[in-house]
Amino acid sequence: MWRKIAAGTVGVVAAGVGVVLVNRRHLERATANLVADLLANADVETDRVFRRDDLEDLPAPVRRYLDGALEEGQPCVRTVRTEQRGAFRPGDATTPWKPLEATQHFTVSPPGFVWDAEIAFAPLVSARVVDAYEGGEGYLRAKLLSTVTVADVEPSPEMNAGELLRYLAEAVWFPTALLPGEGVEWEPIDDRSARATLTNEGTTASLVFHFTDDDEVDRVVADRRYRQEDDAYAPWTGYFADYRVRNGMLVPTEAEVEWNLPDGDLPYWRARIVEIDHRPRR
Repeated sequence: MWRKIAAGTVGVVAAGVGVVLVNRRHLERATANLVADLLANADVETDRVFRRDDLEDLPAPVRRYLDGALEEGQPCVRTVRTEQRGAFRPGDATTPWKPLEATQHFTVSPPGFVWDAEIAFAPLVSARVVDAYEGGEGYLRAKLLSTVTVADVEPSPEMNAGELLRYLAEAVWFPTALLPGEGVEWEPIDDRSARATLTNEGTTASLVFHFTDDDEVDRVVADRRYRQEDDAYAPWTGYFADYRVRNGMLVPTEAEVEWNLPDGDLPYWRARIVEIDHRPRR
């Protein structure tokens, strides 16, 4: 889809600044409504807190990780808001990285998110990208200068599974969501890895979590994730680093994701979490 950016730029310039501003307001309103729907459907009526007894039946590396990431009595997170600053690569390994700013909202029960990003492709030329998993369905919308559509991906079994997989990977930013009581099932692999599986609305996502010697999540790996560019499946990896205590939980503040393709790894998103708000919080 990103090959349409250059062609779309010409069309947007011709459309005029006024049209762009009107379309931007429309897109912002639509995105705000999507976030409102996500949060309205969230189950926030709970006083559940983390107890170390919750970890008894988990694989050893998962038990050590959550024991270090959470404190006794930590309220279980229901909704999350993050601010991200980083870069996105909209092509192959020769494509330059483009600056990115994003706001992302999550809900835990049911699992869902809305990622609202602005990617700068050139001076005064940006793309607004909204990636979401809400109501058990995945969506992707991208518009150049909020006007020219460069991506409009509707829900499908492949899209839904890919977006639920993204949610599961990014749950490291609110680790109470990885407790068994939130629907995640853990399967032991070895002393430094375990498989997590989450099912929602008939869609299942599964990832292998790899842990460091310090019992932090180093990376998550999907054996196969649908890749729209090739209309095929490929392995996918997410990396996490620079753990900090935020709202009583130890969470990573840096991340990068990549496709693991036959001709080499292709990193395409990397960012730092500059702000994170967990609800409820201490």
